[in-house]
Amino acid sequence: MTKFIVKRLLLSVVILFFVSMIIYGIMRCMPTSFVEQQALTLSQRPGSKSYQEWLTQLQAAYGLDTGVVQGYFTWASQAIRGQFGDSWYYNQPVVQKFSSVIWYSFALGLAAFILEVLVAIPSGIAAARKQYSATDYTITVVALVGISLPSFFFATILKYVFSVRLGWFDLYGIVGRNHQQLSDIGKILDMAHHMILPVITLSIVSIGSLMRYTRTNMLEVLNADYIRTARAKGVSERKVVNYHAFRNILIPIVTLLGGTLPSLFSGAMITETLFQIPGIGYTSYECVMQGDIPFVMFYMLFSAVLILVGNLIADILYAVVDPRVRVN
Repeated sequence: MTKFIVKRLLLSVVILFFVSMIIYGIMRCMPTSFVEQQALTLSQRPGSKSYQEWLTQLQAAYGLDTGVVQGYFTWASQAIRGQFGDSWYYNQPVVQKFSSVIWYSFALGLAAFILEVLVAIPSGIAAARKQYSATDYTITVVALVGISLPSFFFATILKYVFSVRLGWFDLYGIVGRNHQQLSDIGKILDMAHHMILPVITLSIVSIGSLMRYTRTNMLEVLNADYIRTARAKGVSERKVVNYHAFRNILIPIVTLLGGTLPSLFSGAMITETLFQIPGIGYTSYECVMQGDIPFVMFYMLFSAVLILVGNLIADILYAVVDPRVRVN
């Protein structure tokens, strides 16, 4: 296992190198740039230099006056040392801005992930145990609605019902008006209260696929010969389902859940924008629109690392959930 992990880490470094090179090339080809907007703003001041002169000066200051390949290796040499530059749009170090917004997205993604697992897996198992029953049809309809319903549509319905009509939640924001006057526990509860609708939105739109995935795999396992043998020996139905059958559907579930690791940190751009939560998804969207290359580069590279780590963790967990799996 140690040899396998080392090989995968070395391979991940190679993959990350080519991925970062592609991302940097795409960023340099963006149709908009904060540098161009800044040069246009400065050139419109009375007595200022021309747009082209400002553009040349700013490109030289930010290292954009070189070719893509040379610019990439300059950026990579600094990134290896943990220096990702300053955000052009927010005018502060990229890492500092990233660390100030990532925890909002992490709290939102973690809460939605826990709720998704607690609801989707038991529901999928229940639907498989009672195939073609009212329970199965109800869970299937709920899953299909969750898969088909866009997040912005469902978020709008929640805001209209619970914010506009009932007044239980604020329409926007992560804190209330009196947040600074509350105690430490009160501030945490206030933020948790504002997280309820975004968490429900993310959970509903992602719960359907996991629910259907669990149901399909559980149906396949429940029809296996060893399950019929266990039932014929008089093993209780609860033990058959929860011990024999469920352990054998863990590998496909681990595969699916391993891919959700990036979503815990990468943020939900649409949901965060609709509820105006200052998370990494909303922040990265603003940076893309403003052509903030340093921040977008760091965000995309961070997402690529999370994907590689998620796949590695999923491969390791295969041997944990099923002792028959061994890595050569």
